[in-house]
Amino acid sequence: MDKARFLVETHLRTGRPIAELAAAHQVHRSWLYKLLARHRAEGPAGLEPRSKRPRTSPTRIADRHEDAIVALRKELRDAGFDAGAATIQSHLARRQDEVPSISTIWRVLKTRGFVTPQPHKRPRSSWKRFEAELPNETWQADVTHVTIAQGQVLEVLNIIDDHSRACIASRAFLHARSADVVRTMHRAATTWGYPETFLTDNGAIFTASSRGGLAALQTELLSLGIATKNSRPYHPQTCGKVERFHQTLKRYLAEQDPPATKKQLQRQLDTFAAAYNDERPHRAIGRRTPTQAFAAREKAHPRGPKIDTLGYRIRRDRISKTGNVTLRYRGRLHHIGIGAAYKGWRVILLVAGRDIRVLSLDGTQLRRLTLNTQNDYQPIEGPPPDRSPRIGGSHVSDGAGAGAVSALVHRRVQA
Repeated sequence: MDKARFLVETHLRTGRPIAELAAAHQVHRSWLYKLLARHRAEGPAGLEPRSKRPRTSPTRIADRHEDAIVALRKELRDAGFDAGAATIQSHLARRQDEVPSISTIWRVLKTRGFVTPQPHKRPRSSWKRFEAELPNETWQADVTHVTIAQGQVLEVLNIIDDHSRACIASRAFLHARSADVVRTMHRAATTWGYPETFLTDNGAIFTASSRGGLAALQTELLSLGIATKNSRPYHPQTCGKVERFHQTLKRYLAEQDPPATKKQLQRQLDTFAAAYNDERPHRAIGRRTPTQAFAAREKAHPRGPKIDTLGYRIRRDRISKTGNVTLRYRGRLHHIGIGAAYKGWRVILLVAGRDIRVLSLDGTQLRRLTLNTQNDYQPIEGPPPDRSPRIGGSHVSDGAGAGAVSALVHRRVQA
């Protein structure tokens, strides 16, 4: 039983004075007199809790903008775009001077039945977010699937800029291949420039590290001096920005007429990319458009050594605790000595017949040799290798030595 009902019924039953009850229960006697008057007028129903909301609100702004809010909500939804309260406020600000607050817009949408309140989620303070400091510092790429007419499933390659969320490319393919990723990247670079790093998941079109080699994309990135990054297996959160972009894109496509061909789908992708980059305000970048965020800062660019891999078979490996890497040549396994000083380093092997080069990830040539097929172990010839990185051979572009790091820094990069 609530306190109001208890005190009023106690007064009526025992006849104790209102002032005495108020003092004993630390409430104001005027409140009890008001409740007693309601009980006499309405009976027990008069003691039910009542809303404190005012009967009228002459300055209520929602009434003046409710129709505009609802109309804009329907317009954005019909076009397949996000239509939350913050997005609606951004669009209203472009059309009129007086703009209601986000909370006011949300209340209008809730009252009209457009949104359903959700339970409280994790506080934002608990999130661990990463965002590149500069445009072109990191590109994220991933492939998603889109179903067109007659149930045919096409693959869509999406590339976005991590800092600005700009849609760098969105291309449709019957079956996306590694070479398609390379061509799409080069085409996009004519407009946006090349990135410093390229982040993907472990899909076969992006990486062949699990097979001990390099995919066409990885080879091309090496030649351009672009660093490659891959997410941890079964951890899509690393590429969360492009994964979220898939959702936004598919929400838009769901509101369009189903395309019958790949060309029709590509036209829809181009239309969406233009609206997404130039018109749609993005919450994560301060309600700016991706184009505005991309243009606001200086651009990053490739910083790694440009390793020419033409004519070479490429594979990745890690130097063992004893300072060796292994290579299979004509069915026979050979151990190539590099030096215990480099144990744990990740390296790139360039193989052309028996001509072998071992490079660190920053382009430093650790060893070059002609494989002796008669011996399983290829010892280090001459003095042991210097732990300081050296740039050697024609497979590292001019000026790469200026970017070489010390062994200590290299170890930190590997970690």
